[in-house]
Amino acid sequence: MHPKSEAATPPPLWPEALFGIEVLLLHASPVYYGFGVPAGDDSAVVIIPGFLANDFYLVELYAWLKRIGYQPYFSGIGINADCPNLLIRYRLTETVERARQETGRRVHLIGHSLGGLLARALAADRPRDVASVITLGSPFRGAVVHPRVQPLVESVRRKILDTRRDHVLPQCYTGQCSCSFLGSLRRENIKGVRETAIYSRADGVVDWRYCRTEDPEKDVEVTGTHLGLAFHPEVYRVMADRLAERRPK
Repeated sequence: MHPKSEAATPPPLWPEALFGIEVLLLHASPVYYGFGVPAGDDSAVVIIPGFLANDFYLVELYAWLKRIGYQPYFSGIGINADCPNLLIRYRLTETVERARQETGRRVHLIGHSLGGLLARALAADRPRDVASVITLGSPFRGAVVHPRVQPLVESVRRKILDTRRDHVLPQCYTGQCSCSFLGSLRRENIKGVRETAIYSRADGVVDWRYCRTEDPEKDVEVTGTHLGLAFHPEVYRVMADRLAERRPK
């Protein structure tokens, strides 16, 4: 069933303020210290921040990946508040190419929220460089956000049009844009790339129905906030298992 045919009353936004509890639970979990999860194989993992955020808040994820045996890389995109097409072409691609060259292996991508959309679009364009994509609360089937978040999206869109007018299309940062980013994102399957879509029905920022592939082997449901998906102990457990499923060559 397509998400639009289901009821889509947005949940309250205020529970997102409780994501700090998930941070505390993460630090209390054995998973955070590498106990009970598969060890990494020293392959590269590029982590990509969400809307209006930069790499800094993913430092917990970065440290954890390093601790369990991977070579983590921050995305290097700066604040995620620019044309996705340009962020991928001029920043994220450079990071992935560097990680691929330094490790000699295909790269894993983990993206939170909008960062997951960037990860999925890049993987669709460069499947030979990407081993797997893990999205955390990423509405890749249609960017439906909470009504109170929409004004922020519109503000970023106006800024992009003002500052990037000669480099973006008129419908940039909308679902109607015809750029290569959205074209790549709309591909249902990425050949040769393992996909995992982690989502929460309690997500207070985006509609969780758009964060699934609708393939039960790829979709994983957890209970928690949208912001907390980057810190959730169960999310970390799932990521460790999925990263270890098939070693890239």
